[in-house]
Amino acid sequence: MTKPVKQIHLAAHFPGVNNNTVWSDPAAGSQIDFSSFAHLARTAERAKFDFLFLAEGLRLREQNGRIYDLDVVGRPDTFTVLSALAAVTGKLGLAGTINSTFNEPYEVARQFTSLDHLSDGRAAWNVVTSWDEFTGQNFRRGGYLAQEDRYERARQFLTATWELFDSWRGDEIVADKDSGVFLSDPAPGGFDHHVSEFDIRGHFDVPRSPQGRPVIFQAGDSEQGREFAASSADAIFTRHGTLEDGRVFYADVKRRLAAYGRSHDELKILPGVTFVLGDTDAEAQEKADVIRRRQVSGQTAIKLLEQLWNRDLSSYDPDGPLPAVEPLAGENTVARGRASVRMHRDPTATAARWRALAEAKDLSIRELIIEVTGRQSFIGTPARVAASLNEFVQADASDGFILTPHLTPGGLDEFADTVVPLLQERGVFRSEYEGDTLRDHLGLDARVVTPAR
Repeated sequence: MTKPVKQIHLAAHFPGVNNNTVWSDPAAGSQIDFSSFAHLARTAERAKFDFLFLAEGLRLREQNGRIYDLDVVGRPDTFTVLSALAAVTGKLGLAGTINSTFNEPYEVARQFTSLDHLSDGRAAWNVVTSWDEFTGQNFRRGGYLAQEDRYERARQFLTATWELFDSWRGDEIVADKDSGVFLSDPAPGGFDHHVSEFDIRGHFDVPRSPQGRPVIFQAGDSEQGREFAASSADAIFTRHGTLEDGRVFYADVKRRLAAYGRSHDELKILPGVTFVLGDTDAEAQEKADVIRRRQVSGQTAIKLLEQLWNRDLSSYDPDGPLPAVEPLAGENTVARGRASVRMHRDPTATAARWRALAEAKDLSIRELIIEVTGRQSFIGTPARVAASLNEFVQADASDGFILTPHLTPGGLDEFADTVVPLLQERGVFRSEYEGDTLRDHLGLDARVVTPAR
């Protein structure tokens, strides 16, 4: 039997919260001005993308006890930006990262239900946890949670918000435009939720939204993250470097769905990727090499190496060899405030792999960091990139991609004008939106809404 051709899902990640963005490029714009958000969103919608993804951080980056200005100059509030984008787009999904460690279910459910109403059913929530003690210092809760506790809180958080989303009783709300009188009889239902993390009860004050519940995204490749996505998410963000790695991850996550009574198509797997286009493959590769060196300056390379070595390495030459000393064991002293949490699970083993790679290829610190921190990137002519994207999806290495351009806000323009038409010619990407909601775009069934008991 011939395997059916899969349709590719595409999304755009607004760049600006990591060193992927090349701020020194003359074409780079602001990550704060609303015009930047609007430009990228309108480009994505013109290209018929599924959604725009906006990441969020609750505190500026810190290292060695100090804020370092390598990649960010500020991080606007997610809900504010997405609500504004709802007014300048008509079909594009609007996905935001909102933290489950330092927020509360009632507040988040209210905000997402409101966004789903404002956008006529285009809202999505990327559920994340936080392991930073210094982030916790911004909140009454304070401190940080161990990994298993973070995921348990996230699970309880999501269950509580679902109860709130589903608590409004009655049919879909339809109002007469002239009189404003409701044509159905909806009514707020009560919620009474008591678990270890949350002890809440009352009445939810926002009527059921067009999607019933927003689309739920989850980001993470860990064992806990994969299981959480299989049980609760509509899509999982991931990163993998090769076609084979992608296929292994795809098969592993998809096989977990059956244990939760879910089908293969109920969870979309969307790796975050970058791209560089050129008139020839050689030209594109040359551009990609220049971009990577601009993304990883000497200062950035040292900062990233310190996160593994857990030492102050500011005296080292980024164009010289790796430090002869080994990573410092024990509490993380570089990323202060992160307590005993380490950015690398096994620093010694990781350092050994990095040393072997650097010796085999004769790499400097900067060259090594460029190589080990790069995410999956599609490089070449528009025709080659289109073919490679399609190969990944048809080989079950992904269901689509979240594209992160290296420029804000115009970095998606060339892709929309050159690669998308080629995917449409292949019959693997839509030429027009076929539905109105983000669930429609992703091919997801509407959530079955069961009123809270």
